[in-house]
Amino acid sequence: MKLRQALVFFLVATASCTVAHAQWLIGQTVGVTGAVAATVKESMLGANLHLDAVNAKGGVSGEKVEVITLDDKFDTRLTLANAKTLIEERKVLALFMTRGTPHTQGILPILKQHGVPLIGPSTGAMAFHQPVEPYVFNVRAAYQREAEKAINHLASIGTSRIALVHVDDSFGADGLEGAQKGLSTSQLKAVVIAKFDRSKPDFSAIAPLVVKSEAQAVMVIGSGTAVVEGIKTIRKAGSAAQFITLSNNASEGFAKLLGEQGRGVIVTQVFPQSFNFALVKEASQLAKAKGIEVVSPAMLEGYATAKVLTEALRRSGAKATREKLLASLENFKYDIGGLEVSFDKTDHTGLDFADLSIITADGKFRR
Repeated sequence: MKLRQALVFFLVATASCTVAHAQWLIGQTVGVTGAVAATVKESMLGANLHLDAVNAKGGVSGEKVEVITLDDKFDTRLTLANAKTLIEERKVLALFMTRGTPHTQGILPILKQHGVPLIGPSTGAMAFHQPVEPYVFNVRAAYQREAEKAINHLASIGTSRIALVHVDDSFGADGLEGAQKGLSTSQLKAVVIAKFDRSKPDFSAIAPLVVKSEAQAVMVIGSGTAVVEGIKTIRKAGSAAQFITLSNNASEGFAKLLGEQGRGVIVTQVFPQSFNFALVKEASQLAKAKGIEVVSPAMLEGYATAKVLTEALRRSGAKATREKLLASLENFKYDIGGLEVSFDKTDHTGLDFADLSIITADGKFRR
């Protein structure tokens, strides 16, 4: 992995040379470092399982697929600057697997300005689903779908006292809306609704509120290290509640950061984990060939999104342009291995799959 990361940054530094040798040049701005680094590492490891396999067989239409990754440190300002660099200077055909709701929202104008498609943003914000964003093609389901499913599950097992703790940004507001839909369906109301700052999360005031409310379950809507801090702080304050978070934290890296506090935490999922799905079998076989024993949910999301990317490139034909790629995505239907991803001009939600998993004592995800 260290060698691969070094190669990625070498490609960034020598992008002018890369353009001459790779027809399929794809850009990515993502938090390689920062709050979401653990999940980003796994999702790109999964994507590379597929991309390496495709490139080893000659690539797409005889040309290898190259991904230029720029680190935005999960900072919205860097996301925009990186997107401009990738689109205007590196001349990438498309952007791929951005992460973060406000981060992705911030680059929508530049996508429109240059007619550049974004394939598989690693965010389930409803803002990218309805109304349709013409240059954004979502592979995964919406956060609201996940949050609503989780709340409905809690209600079905008799949990009635539920607290909602969310990051104070567009992602947090979106997840909160989904959770409240679930509460409304079950004729419940949250015992606590509290928000925290994305750049400087502080749960010292929130934790006592949760404990005092006698919440049986706490949904924490946020990313990476902030959610880890929230769960640990609330538990340390004396809460014995069941914790739930969304699929943006579905990585083994996240589970490791939680440590002993991870056991029993529910994490929603937007891809299956069962070997009954060919997608899971394919990814697992490629992973084992590289000495990786377990394909985490984050890895599977990366793998699935890379499959959509390469199929869209293949359908774009030789001498691809941004326009050709966009056209292929607007009339797209493809079985990625037991799940059909489809887009048209009126619907850019590729999948609607949502499920629940739980972190076990050994830091693994089990359905």
